[in-house]
Amino acid sequence: MNGIPNSPQPLWRDTTIDSFPQLDRDMETDVTVIGSGITGITTAYFLVKKGFKVVLLEAGKVINGTTGYTTAKLSAQHGLIYDHLIRTFGKETAKKYYLANQEGLHYIDDIRTDLKIDCDFSYQPSIVYSAAPSGNRKIEKEAEAYKDLGIDGGLADNSVLPFPIQSAVKMNQQAQFHPLKYLKSLLIYLKQKDTHIFENTRAVDIKKGTLPEVKTRKGHSVLSDHVVIASHFPFKDLNGMYFARLHVERSYTIAVKTNGPPPKGMYLSTEEPKKSLRHALGSNGEELLLIGGEGHTSGQSENTYNHYEKLKEFAEKNFSVKDIPYRWSSQDISTLDRIPYIGPITRNNPNIYVATGFAKWGMSNGTVAGKVISDLITGNGSPYEKLFSPSRFNASQDVKNFTKENMDVAKELFKGKLHRKETDMENLQPNEGGIVNYRGKKLGAYKASNGGVSLVDTTCTHMGCDLQWNTAECSWDCPCHGSRFTPSGEVIEGPATKPLKNYHN
Repeated sequence: MNGIPNSPQPLWRDTTIDSFPQLDRDMETDVTVIGSGITGITTAYFLVKKGFKVVLLEAGKVINGTTGYTTAKLSAQHGLIYDHLIRTFGKETAKKYYLANQEGLHYIDDIRTDLKIDCDFSYQPSIVYSAAPSGNRKIEKEAEAYKDLGIDGGLADNSVLPFPIQSAVKMNQQAQFHPLKYLKSLLIYLKQKDTHIFENTRAVDIKKGTLPEVKTRKGHSVLSDHVVIASHFPFKDLNGMYFARLHVERSYTIAVKTNGPPPKGMYLSTEEPKKSLRHALGSNGEELLLIGGEGHTSGQSENTYNHYEKLKEFAEKNFSVKDIPYRWSSQDISTLDRIPYIGPITRNNPNIYVATGFAKWGMSNGTVAGKVISDLITGNGSPYEKLFSPSRFNASQDVKNFTKENMDVAKELFKGKLHRKETDMENLQPNEGGIVNYRGKKLGAYKASNGGVSLVDTTCTHMGCDLQWNTAECSWDCPCHGSRFTPSGEVIEGPATKPLKNYHN
């Protein structure tokens, strides 16, 4: 890949984060939080501030999930969502969604001020634009929704982008920041408050009850009054049918050095495949342009490298590119009706909470989730409890999208069993994976740079879908529910909790 790093290099990961031990004993606490992205860490922060004892469990390394691979826009402008929300749910629900995400933005501003965190935080206008006349009416309707809801913004008269646009809608006083610098300081705060934080500790089960018990892969357990599943995709369903109510996509980002300063502000196109733009500071203080987009259903792209190439083509067409020092991809989850699920995982399990379905807007939604769940745990209630309730049902949206999502899963399950492209193991290049016939079995093979080969059963351990090789990230990805595995079969992302069966060559 000419001009693009050979392996994923997220901009934010240049920040060094402390390591934490692995859980090596059984424990009891007030609240167990599973997942150390912005949702889990923020939830722990709010709870510790209120005097709760918290155990924070992370399956891998802290802040190394979706939060570490974001574009870190901190905004209530989530594409063209407010006209949709008004038409689907009414003005009251649409206004609450806006207020909740504005509060998420302001919580981060308040916390970084209180803790004196230098995290490159800055207020910016957020702009959704259409480059084609076909998008003008959608932009106008969204601007009308802003007016109806009293949102600070409206139609934008001009743009600093170096290519023509047809129309745009702007939301004022939104923000951007460096998520790892911010969350690193929250982890330091939690350590100072004697919060137990454990890495490389994968939770694999939850035994429900008055005192729910979290079981780990190594056989240890944590007993607590409340459990919060902040693991992106809920690894435990408890009959909530989350596997059937969530849609998983991958999207891609490159960081570009340009000749001259990049445009200020945050931008998102209406046309597919969408393009996201914002400026950021590199590790040595240089200005970079982050270009994201090229989303597709996880595990359903033949060659994921092509998405980076298309972002590069877009950059070179519209900007004067000097270098592309970083590239990364992320996994995003959407709900059936585009509003996150935040709250008790089911009505029958009020002390087990879930936060998921942020649909690419996890910085504000994840922060709101931490506040909502911490308020529910304290018994104070939240004004957004009904808005985000995971047990809600909207007939006009949920039935249609439930059917569409699960027809797609069935199609992938059927296709995977019948249409498995095979290659010869000898034809695999270094750092390449593919399906091979090994001693009469169809297995997933990966050839490392030193020539060694890993062989795994490519049946997803979650619900049995056949995995797809991800060329850009060197992983086995599930096209049904988004689980991801390393070449040797270890779980990268859930909902799967069990590794793939490994075969020795």
